[in-house]
Amino acid sequence: MDQHDGQQNNSTPSTTTNRTLKQWSKMKGENSWTMFKVISEFVDGFEIMNNIGPCISIFGSARTKPDHPYYQLAVKIAQRFTEEGYGVITGGGPGIMEAGNKGASLNGGLSVGLNIDLPFEQSHNPYITPELNLNHRYFFVRKVMFVKYAQAFVVLPGGFGTMDELFEVLTLIQTKKITRVPIVLVGTAFWSGLRGWIQEVMLEQAHNISPEDMNLIPITDDPDEVIRIIDDFYSGDDSHKLKPNYEL
Repeated sequence: MDQHDGQQNNSTPSTTTNRTLKQWSKMKGENSWTMFKVISEFVDGFEIMNNIGPCISIFGSARTKPDHPYYQLAVKIAQRFTEEGYGVITGGGPGIMEAGNKGASLNGGLSVGLNIDLPFEQSHNPYITPELNLNHRYFFVRKVMFVKYAQAFVVLPGGFGTMDELFEVLTLIQTKKITRVPIVLVGTAFWSGLRGWIQEVMLEQAHNISPEDMNLIPITDDPDEVIRIIDDFYSGDDSHKLKPNYEL
């Protein structure tokens, strides 16, 4: 290497020279202890949920009023689930969640509420079986309880939270992170546009899913059809025994 080359290399600035790295504006000292709160929440949930039988999770909006047709439909569907021997799991709040718990309670079935601490929503609804009323601090722990113990997912119209729950379950099933279980979208007028977009854009235009993935999201307005879809899934196939969806 000649003198000129050496001078040229020495003058090359480091990629980090004069770079100002971003700093946290605030860091709580207790963050390292958060894992103990998480573990405690998991333990409490597992101890309760492990001792109840197969359930079906019902998702939907907290804003749906008792006089709305979707609320009344959720009550009927939950009643049918208890007739089939299933418990009902909801988010424990108002709206569709309350309707699901109400339907289970009216038929004397197991009515589970997985509540979450939120600053803008009221406390749990009055139709939850008292000993099955769980309170959660963390969304991700709550989601584990929703998914692990549900033998099917019934999704009525809702907002961002409902979409989050629906697409998380679809992702877990598609990637085989949980056992495949039925998902039923209830509310043709509400869900048809979304399903059409998934079909036309996500599948046919972008090729971001497989054609068989469309079978994961049937739509109906009929409580009897909801039951039929779930019963057909579990009938005559030993690989679909009723059991928790995954082991952690």
